[in-house]
Amino acid sequence: MVELESDAQSPLSPPATTANNGATAAANNGIFGGFFQLGRPKLRVTTEYDSDSSAFLHKVSCKLLDNLAKFKLSFQNNSKGEVSDPQVSFTSKYFSLHYDLEESDALLKASFEVVPGLQFRAAHGVKAQQGEVAMVADLGSPAYKFELSSAVPSVGMPRATLKFPLGEVSFQEKEEEEEEEHKRTLSVNGILKSYILNGVCTARYHEENLNLRYAYKDEQLTFIPSISLPSNALSCAFKRRCSPSDKLSYWYHFDSNNWSAVYKHTAGKDYKIKAGYDSEVRLGWASLWVGDEDGKAKTAPMKMKVQFMLQVPQDDIKSSVLMFRVKKRWDI
Repeated sequence: MVELESDAQSPLSPPATTANNGATAAANNGIFGGFFQLGRPKLRVTTEYDSDSSAFLHKVSCKLLDNLAKFKLSFQNNSKGEVSDPQVSFTSKYFSLHYDLEESDALLKASFEVVPGLQFRAAHGVKAQQGEVAMVADLGSPAYKFELSSAVPSVGMPRATLKFPLGEVSFQEKEEEEEEEHKRTLSVNGILKSYILNGVCTARYHEENLNLRYAYKDEQLTFIPSISLPSNALSCAFKRRCSPSDKLSYWYHFDSNNWSAVYKHTAGKDYKIKAGYDSEVRLGWASLWVGDEDGKAKTAPMKMKVQFMLQVPQDDIKSSVLMFRVKKRWDI
C-alpha cells in the first residue's frame, strides 16, 4: 500500500524512531536548553566607603533567568566590622520583593497590564499591614492618563489623578480636625506648565501653597526666579557658563537674605572641581571628583569613583574637615 511504501526505509537509513527522537530532542533543546545552560550568573559587587560616617556600604547583585529578574543583597559595616541594615531584594518586570532582615519586614510590589491601555499597580507592607492599589488608564494616547489609587486598608474615597503633557491635577479626600470634630474635605493638588518667552513657567499647588517658577535657559545663561504664596518667599537662581568647561551658579533668597555660590570646572568627562560658599550655614567648601559625579561606577576609570571634599567653617577655620568617599565596582 502507498502508506506502507512511504514508510519504507533503506538498510542505510536510520530507524524512524531514532530520527523522531533526535528531532524531539533538538526541539526540546531549543526551547529548554537555553534555560538549563545559562550557567552561573555574573555577579556585580559594589563597595562604597564614606569617611564622614566611617562606614562601608556593600551591594551584591546578579541578573537571573536570562535577565528576566534581578537579585540584590546590600548591607553596611563599620570600622569594628559590625554588620547593619542587611536587605535583600528580588525584582522582575511584574513583581518585586524587598526584605529587611533586621526589621523582619517585607515590601511587595506588583504591576502588570490588564488589557492594552489599562495598568494595575499594587504595593503592600507586610509588617505594617498597609499598602496601596492603583489603576492607570490611557485616555486616547499614552500622553493622557487617568489614575485611581487607594490606600489599603481604605480610609476614604480613592485619589483621582489626571495626567496630561503640560502637568497633572489630583483630587483627594482630606480629613481635618475642627473643635474635636473630624471633617472631610476635598483637597486639590496640581502642576501646570507653560512655555513663555523661550522659557518654562511652572505653577505648583500643594496643600494650599502655591509656588510659581519661571526657568529660562540657553547655551550660556540660566535664569530661574520663583515665589511661594502666601508666604511671599522670593528667590532667584542665576547660572552662567563662562566656557565649555567652566560654570558659575548663584542663588539668593530675598526673604532671609541668604545666598550661595558654586563654581564648577570640568576636565573631560571624568574629572570635576567644585568650590562654593553657603551663607546660611556660614560654610565654604571645595570638592574634587574622579569619575562622573552623576554617573555610575561602571563608566568611571577602573570602575571606581572618588570624591574629596574640604569644608571650612567661617567662624572656626581650625575645625576644617577633609572628607572623602570611594566607590568601587567589580564584575565577577
